[in-house]
Amino acid sequence: MYAQKYAQQCPDRPAFIMASTGVSVSYKEFEARSNRVAHYLQSQGLVAGDHYSMFMENNEYYLEICGAGERSGLFYTCINSYLTPSEAAYIINNSESKVLFVSPAKLEVAVEALAECPNIDQVLVVDSDSSSLPKGMVSYSQVIESLPSIPINEQLLGHSMLYSSGTTGRPKGIIRPLSGQAPDSVLPVFQFLEGILGYRDDMVYLSPAPLYHSAPQAAINLAIRRGATVVIMERFDPAEYLRLVEHYQVSHSQLVPTMFSRMLKLSDEERQQYDLSSMEFAVHAAAPCPEIIKRQMIDWWGPIIHEYYGATEGLGFAVCDSHEWLAHPGTVGKVVAGELSVLDDEMNPSPKGEPGTLWFANGSEFSYFNDPEKTAEATSPSGEMTTVGDVGYVDEDGFLFLTDRKAFMIISGGVNIYPQESEDLLISHPKVADAAVFGVPNADFGEEVKAVIQPIDGITGDQSLTEELLQYLGQHLSRQKVPRSIDYQLELPRLPTGKLYKRALRDGYWDKSQK
Repeated sequence: MYAQKYAQQCPDRPAFIMASTGVSVSYKEFEARSNRVAHYLQSQGLVAGDHYSMFMENNEYYLEICGAGERSGLFYTCINSYLTPSEAAYIINNSESKVLFVSPAKLEVAVEALAECPNIDQVLVVDSDSSSLPKGMVSYSQVIESLPSIPINEQLLGHSMLYSSGTTGRPKGIIRPLSGQAPDSVLPVFQFLEGILGYRDDMVYLSPAPLYHSAPQAAINLAIRRGATVVIMERFDPAEYLRLVEHYQVSHSQLVPTMFSRMLKLSDEERQQYDLSSMEFAVHAAAPCPEIIKRQMIDWWGPIIHEYYGATEGLGFAVCDSHEWLAHPGTVGKVVAGELSVLDDEMNPSPKGEPGTLWFANGSEFSYFNDPEKTAEATSPSGEMTTVGDVGYVDEDGFLFLTDRKAFMIISGGVNIYPQESEDLLISHPKVADAAVFGVPNADFGEEVKAVIQPIDGITGDQSLTEELLQYLGQHLSRQKVPRSIDYQLELPRLPTGKLYKRALRDGYWDKSQK
């Protein structure tokens, strides 16, 4: 998020606009604000390679705080704003952060978390007055506004150090080595994405996702570095998303399949009242998209739909446009960066069309921060390949199909079962708003397949619905993949990024079995 070039070339162009308030920050202002925060961090003794964190919802200060690290040679960690105090404290401590930026909305959680964080030297609270803050905290504006708006001496490129979502285990910090280059240097992954996603300096990018997540971080970072205008939604709402596309003449956006699903569940009247003709690229990622959802989106939005797979750490990419997908339903395209291998548990190549773990060579260098054991697990014995545990296969034409995460695999009676197929079918059912499928204890088989369903409004989760759904699944899946039973909840635990927090559901069943 380094924009010095555009602060000079087009100082009055909006760098970003907050969707709900309409607050607009120009490139000139964004550059000045980022420089002031960089001066502050330097004044606190942070030097290249040090860490700081932010614990905030999407707001107008978020990007400038990130941008300060990228011109100071620092690592910045954006903490999931929905974490509990103990979860936030874990990341603050694990990241070795020295400074924390927090919002008033997250202040209560932060105060409790900081009781466990002895290494935080200073806490700055945005949108606040120091007189109303807990002891030891200071007002962001009162500290920052008096600092110089010019660049610090010896600017160096810094990076984000983000954490995995923790959907399958404890969050892990993902770190890339600093290059020692100037902050206007572009990471190879950005150079690659810029070409395949059609980025340009006069585009308007709509970001509907939380800024603490890796995908919007990368997309917005690249957009700002190209001089685009970014519209930031504070939270995703399907109808509001469509209105913003029309209002700001949005040309590019990145979503997750859950967002597609929620837009498709709007009434025809709601979906058709907005002019979406400005849209050129609608990219979705983060999880495989159910076939029926993808087809419906292509029917609605046409050839602007693009799907890409890039493992969380940016190891390699496969990209598919809507035309490729229609020819190869379910695919995320041909591997176009990095060298992909599909391997079995003995590290032998899986036959074409047979699922295995996805390993990438020649990808972006990374490690799990302060976790050499986890880094070793994600690295091949030769040290030449890495994985994040995704499972998929490559067909005879060289197209990649994602099937699931290895951590979600169910082993029932010695049979490996991946629940993604069942989830995709359930989510596409007209009476289902959301679905999760995972393994639960079974005395005879070790595990059995369980589904937890969130029915749509007005539908009761009862035995009649269970029988209907099991019959529906049985028409499309082999017997071992069909859930043995179905439970119902008013709402499933999805993160704001759209990722299903499956561990929270699964652990409840396993905890009960151990009592």
